[in-house]
Amino acid sequence: MSFKILFGTDGWRGRIADDYTFTNVRRCAQGFAAYLLQDGKAGQSVVVGYDQRFQSEHFAASVAEVLAGNGFRVYLTDGATPTPVISFSVVARQAVGAINITASHNPPVDNGFKVRDEFGGAIDPARLKQIEALIPEDESGVQRVELEDAVAQGNVVRFDPAPDYIAQIKKLVDLELLKDAGLKVLVDPMWGNGMGWFTRLLAGGKTEVIEMHNQRNPIFPEMKRPEPIQPNVDAGLQKTVEVGADVLIILDGDADRVGVGDENGQFIDQLRMFGLLAFYLLEVKGERGPIVKSLSTTVMLDKLGKLYDVPVYHTGVGFKYIAPKVLETNAMIGGEESGGYAFSGHVPERDGILAGLYMLDMMVRLGKKPSELLQMLFDKVGAHYYNRIDTHSEGDKKERIAAILAANPQTIGGLQVTGLDTLDGYKFNLEDGGWLLVRFSGTEPIIRVYTETTHADKVPNILADGLAIAGLK
Repeated sequence: MSFKILFGTDGWRGRIADDYTFTNVRRCAQGFAAYLLQDGKAGQSVVVGYDQRFQSEHFAASVAEVLAGNGFRVYLTDGATPTPVISFSVVARQAVGAINITASHNPPVDNGFKVRDEFGGAIDPARLKQIEALIPEDESGVQRVELEDAVAQGNVVRFDPAPDYIAQIKKLVDLELLKDAGLKVLVDPMWGNGMGWFTRLLAGGKTEVIEMHNQRNPIFPEMKRPEPIQPNVDAGLQKTVEVGADVLIILDGDADRVGVGDENGQFIDQLRMFGLLAFYLLEVKGERGPIVKSLSTTVMLDKLGKLYDVPVYHTGVGFKYIAPKVLETNAMIGGEESGGYAFSGHVPERDGILAGLYMLDMMVRLGKKPSELLQMLFDKVGAHYYNRIDTHSEGDKKERIAAILAANPQTIGGLQVTGLDTLDGYKFNLEDGGWLLVRFSGTEPIIRVYTETTHADKVPNILADGLAIAGLK
């Protein structure tokens, strides 16, 4: 019996050489091709890109062979490319979608298969199910053309996606202002696709860009995984102080997520970063428009929404929910707890490069260091504190869910529970406006326990109670 491929929060991910094999990648590509054909997209263009992980370029070549074998014209990136650049290439090349070979922030043993729609955004859950259903049982159902033949026939074209993306960035950010600002910027691309991009965008002026972890190394030394959260960012935070940088910009493995360290080497977590970016758009750029947030991210956005009279929409976790809502509402910003943020005037996709540039622009335009910007945000909405614990979990999911619901806590971490939201996981709302969320990861066998609260001293107790509710303690 063939391996059953299921799409999670953001496509399919698996362990290289175990379930993530060339055969299964080709099966996935055939499913996507069949989906596009069923949707009347025969003969049109599809973008294919990849990351710096082991064998990614070869997996991408296999995808290109299958798409070409199904009659599509394939634009294959000429090197490892950030996810947001691939997504923008869909629009720039007037393609009908994209396949991206990347496992994003997963451990080094994994790789992945992301799919994107004609807007460059994540595909919604209903259409992901359609793709799943069209994946053939085995490779006998796969149509393919050898890469060399497809290239010779003009059905696969290797291209450089950078010029189109850079032209787009110049419409959104005054790069000359940033170049002349005289900042010292430390960038940690986490051995991934973001390497070289800030240097390229900001070269030629007074601003100095220093990079670390900027070579291809699929085992990701000095971190558990290329995810911009602690402890993975600790080496970068230490170096920030050592080199006297004004800010640390951290990109995950495929550069669609961002983390930030302040001038003192203190991490600005992804909820605070989301708050800062929304504050920047509202206060500095004077934009007005909806905010779209996953339920696992900050209530500071709801407070900003009230202060600036803009609507705030809540979704499930993952850009397969956020991207459609961003398009539906023409949102100013959309994002999630993992550090991925999308912006108006751009593709409905996480863009860590643009988010990092916006952070630099905020620093320059307000003349403040990152710690001072965070204080400005807190002066508006109050201080908020966040943390998350991820625990490996196998076994019967239904039994664990029943136990979570049966717990029915009245207090968590000493705070009264005021309600339960089951939109995506089990979110217990707390009396201070904060929350505890217990949720099963959509990409790995992990239970995540998260909290945000206005009480710094209560974070450990809230998380401890969350672990107990999830049966993990």
